[in-house]
Amino acid sequence: MSKEENINIEEQATRRQEVAEAYPGGDDADDLEELTDQESEDEETGDEEAGQARPTLKEVIEENAREDEKPFSSTLALRTILGGDILNTQAIRRQVWLILLITLFSIVYVSNRYSCQKQQIKIDKLNTELKKSKYKTLSLSSVLTERCRESHVVELLRANNDSVIHPADQPPYIIMIPNP
Repeated sequence: MSKEENINIEEQATRRQEVAEAYPGGDDADDLEELTDQESEDEETGDEEAGQARPTLKEVIEENAREDEKPFSSTLALRTILGGDILNTQAIRRQVWLILLITLFSIVYVSNRYSCQKQQIKIDKLNTELKKSKYKTLSLSSVLTERCRESHVVELLRANNDSVIHPADQPPYIIMIPNP
């Protein structure tokens, strides 16, 4: 074995150890080991693509383990909407205040409508009560009018013989008083 092969084997062992430490017992560790194997094979054959260097294992791990989000794709599919991917985009995060404002207006609208409906129910109830009172007043007024008629009063006086009050035999007199 040459020194180059020993160095490559040592590099592979350290990379595998780094992968094992980064992903203990994970399924992705096998994929990353395959990636390191491919890198070592590429290094051995000396394949470099048209001046572009292949990313190292560290760069690949950093790319896959980044905390920021990937840019939102221009295609909008039902799967991205239902899956909730649309809510993680930067565009939605920029519009948070607008969404909160719309939510606030919706809450105010619903509460205003609820209070208006409550007042309309109260107005309807009071109108119904007013109609009932008018009908009751009208019926009582008609009963009172009938009882106060002269013919009805005369009948009552005749029915009660012990009464001191008698109907007048003569028409009423009109007395004129001069103004001073």
